[in-house]
Amino acid sequence: MNYLESMFSYEGKTVAITGGGGVIAGAMSEAFLRAGAKVALWDINKEFAEAARKRLSAMPGLEGAESRILAVEVDAMSEASVRTALESTASGLGGPDILVNAAGGNRGKSNFVEIDVPLFEDVVRLNLIAGLVVPTKVTAAFWIEKGIKGNIINMASMSSYIPLSGVWAYGAAKAAVMNLTMACAKEFAPNGIRVNGIAPGFFLGNQNRALLIDEATGDLTPRGKDVIAHTPFGRFGDVSEIAGATLYLSSDKAAGFVTGITLPVDGGYLVSNI
Repeated sequence: MNYLESMFSYEGKTVAITGGGGVIAGAMSEAFLRAGAKVALWDINKEFAEAARKRLSAMPGLEGAESRILAVEVDAMSEASVRTALESTASGLGGPDILVNAAGGNRGKSNFVEIDVPLFEDVVRLNLIAGLVVPTKVTAAFWIEKGIKGNIINMASMSSYIPLSGVWAYGAAKAAVMNLTMACAKEFAPNGIRVNGIAPGFFLGNQNRALLIDEATGDLTPRGKDVIAHTPFGRFGDVSEIAGATLYLSSDKAAGFVTGITLPVDGGYLVSNI
């Protein structure tokens, strides 16, 4: 291997990624696979995970990678289910050495005084409990017991830093994701476990496409126009642009002394001013 290959090679590493059937999770999984890793796609919907497995293994340059991809049905809100997923991953692929908490999403938008409290609780559970707390708790305990110096990547958001109008539960949960990223990094450091986050800007995915793009005309919605006006690069991100941040933070050679940070990948959204 040359210098760059050794710095960012994931040969012999196994990655477990929650929400594995999602768009951003798919881009991250592709990056890991192209770098030589094995990937376990954890998803509450086994069909989504299987579809992602087939899509990834059919990509140019990844022919034959099917043996390095495992689709696992898991309820990330259930400690028992995550333990079972860990056992399946360990027996099927080895490891895991890296956990990517990519499960999450938003449901609905409202004024604060019109919040649907049960829906608010569901969104917090999805993004914070399933999106970080349970998989991290179970996986970190597994690593500590076995003496594995693992690595966790959490998915934060622009709303971790700045509230986005109308998405109260999502913003509250993602702010908590960034907070717990720092807290877990400190607690797990003596065990050699690194914990970092990635905060994507606006990338078109299954969850937000209708909010940003008018499905009938293909034009930007008012919300989409506001996002673009606030993004210095003047466009949405392409999910492939998550790959570099993913491989950097997950590499013990490139980022072995980096823990507790959340890295924005946002086209300048956070530095927009007037």
